[in-house]
Amino acid sequence: MGSRIEYSVFTKPWKSPLPELAGFVKSLGFDGVELPVRPGYQVEPQDVVKGLPAAQRIMADRGLRIYSVAGPADERTIAVCAECGVPVIRICVGIDDDGYLATEARLQRQYDELVPVLDHYKVTLGIQNHCDRNICNAMGLKHLIDRYDPHQIAAVWDAAHNALNGEDPEMAIDIIWSHLCMVNLKNAYWQRVNGPEAEQAEWRPYWTLGRHGLASWPRVTAELKRRAYSGVICLPAEYSDEGAVDRLIAEDIVYAKALMQ
Repeated sequence: MGSRIEYSVFTKPWKSPLPELAGFVKSLGFDGVELPVRPGYQVEPQDVVKGLPAAQRIMADRGLRIYSVAGPADERTIAVCAECGVPVIRICVGIDDDGYLATEARLQRQYDELVPVLDHYKVTLGIQNHCDRNICNAMGLKHLIDRYDPHQIAAVWDAAHNALNGEDPEMAIDIIWSHLCMVNLKNAYWQRVNGPEAEQAEWRPYWTLGRHGLASWPRVTAELKRRAYSGVICLPAEYSDEGAVDRLIAEDIVYAKALMQ
C-alpha cells in the first residue's frame, strides 16, 4: 500500500458562489473538497442532477476534485456522484428512541437494500462517527458495517468525535482499518457551560484548532503513517469561533501537512 495523501476540506462554512469558493480552497492548499448537498448550499438535493456536474466542472477548472459529498444516499444522488467521479457520500447516523441495537438492526436492513445500488454505480457510502446520540466511535462503526464490503459501505473516521468519546486513536484506527475510506481531522474539547454553583454540571464540545483539542493529531498522523495510509484526509473546518474560520482552517491545513510529512 502506498502513502499518497490527498487533502480535502468540508465547505459547509462557506456559501459563496462556487467559482469564488474554488479559488479560496485552492489558495489554502487543498486538493479538493467535500461538498454539502443540502438545502441552502451551492448544490441543493432537488437540483443535484444539474448542480453537482456543474460544481464538478468548476472545481476541476481550478485543479480541484470533489472527493465526497455530504448529502442524501438515494439512487438519484448515487447515480450523479458516479457520473461526476465523486467516490463517497458521507453520512452520520443517529440513534432512534427505540434504542441503539434496534436502530443498528434497522440501519443494516436499509443498507442491505442499498448495497446493490452502490455496487452498480461504484460509489461508497461513508458512515462517520459522531458524538452524542449517534454511532459515536470506531467500535460502533465496526459493529454496524463489518458485514459489508468496504467498497460499498465504509467508515469515515473522525478523530475529534472519537476523542470526545474517549477512544484512543491508535486503538480506533486498528478497529476500523479494514473499512476505512476517509479520515476527518478536526479537534474539540469538552467545555463547561454553567458555573460551579449549578446543581449539575453541563458540558458541550468546543471546536478548536488541531493543536488544542482532545484528539492528538500527532498520534493520529503517526499511526496513519505507520500503517502507510493512502487516501483522503478531510478537514471539516468546524470551529466554535465562526468568525475566525478562514484564519483557523489556514493554520490547520499547514499543521496537518507538516505532521504527515
